[in-house]
Amino acid sequence: MTTEHQHNTTRIVLFLVLMVLVSLNLRPALSSLAPLLVRVQLDTGLSPLAIGALTTLPVLCLGVFAPLAPWLARRLGPENTLTLALVLMILGLLIRGTPPTILLFAGTLLAGAAIGIAGTLLPALVKREIPAGADLMTGVYTMALCLGGALGAGLSIPLTDLLGNWRLSLIGWSLPSVTALLAWVMLMPRTPRAAPSPGGGGSLRQLLSQPLAWHVMLYMGTQSSLAYIVFGWLPTLLQARGYSESEAGWMMGASVMVQLISALGAPWLARFGRDQRPALMLTLGCVGAGLWLLLQGPTGWRWAGVVLLGLGQGGSFSLALALIVLRTGNSRLAGKLSGLAQGGGYTLAAMGPLTVGVLLQFDVSLTALTTALLSIVAAAASFALLAGRNRRLDVDEAGRLITR
Repeated sequence: MTTEHQHNTTRIVLFLVLMVLVSLNLRPALSSLAPLLVRVQLDTGLSPLAIGALTTLPVLCLGVFAPLAPWLARRLGPENTLTLALVLMILGLLIRGTPPTILLFAGTLLAGAAIGIAGTLLPALVKREIPAGADLMTGVYTMALCLGGALGAGLSIPLTDLLGNWRLSLIGWSLPSVTALLAWVMLMPRTPRAAPSPGGGGSLRQLLSQPLAWHVMLYMGTQSSLAYIVFGWLPTLLQARGYSESEAGWMMGASVMVQLISALGAPWLARFGRDQRPALMLTLGCVGAGLWLLLQGPTGWRWAGVVLLGLGQGGSFSLALALIVLRTGNSRLAGKLSGLAQGGGYTLAAMGPLTVGVLLQFDVSLTALTTALLSIVAAAASFALLAGRNRRLDVDEAGRLITR
């Protein structure tokens, strides 16, 4: 093995470790608050509407701030932009656990903005550092995201009981972020700034003129909408079905843990076909079957529903991120498509939990709610059939954005 080859291998392994460390911190800020909402409401006297806003606003922030990432990366470099995002996240996590209540909203918004920026940068960095295996490495990144989300949800109540205060529990999540920031600053890959390609590698206007970019964004939005509906409302819907509070919680937690398997496995599975459509249909089929079994099927099949939902959601999100790197010809384009797909996608996704909240407010039946959820699955499948085709955004010799 040559010295250069050894150096490249070491660099890739180091980047993977850093990517996992950063990714683990991109979901606890969202998932650690949900289990504490009842305590927060009792302690602060916030209205149900304000509590609803507290869960919807960070998802909206993911969408609003994601397009800022490519712009910041051009000016500061992607490495420094990720450093800035981690600093903002730590500040947000510290602020949201500090009285008065207005800081709970301010800190949550700041953390959401930081996650929007960091989450958009990572697929482009993966494409730059590991171009040959970018789709498989996106699976590792998604697995770390899912694990972070599961840890945030699972450890939130025990941490509160241990520290005796929900505010200290929320502040406590800043410690893993500080660890990730220190590791990133000391060990981040330092790649020379690439000269801009002719025509800038495709402006946002050029990107919006390409149907393929819209297909990827709309698939990202519809499947993420299902993910945030499950994140925010599944325990409530399961209790409406007749399960106890604790069993509904365990079913939700188990479903998130199952996501780890398919988050890693789905991009690998997608390599067997000429394009990603079979893998996308398989994962979305699992989501639909899982939701139906949990909300309408025989109760004896509930754990099969939990497993199917977890496998489907982990796989469909992992493939959504893999499509960003597979549908672009270089890391600059991957960064821009990432900003568009996650920006527009998460803004669309925020409408999902909000719609379910409105439907529940009007006492809509569980059957009607299940039908609404399955129609979102069908919409996601139609966009997946378009986004999953073997096409790629690239820049031609004249610097124009084209679809190959």
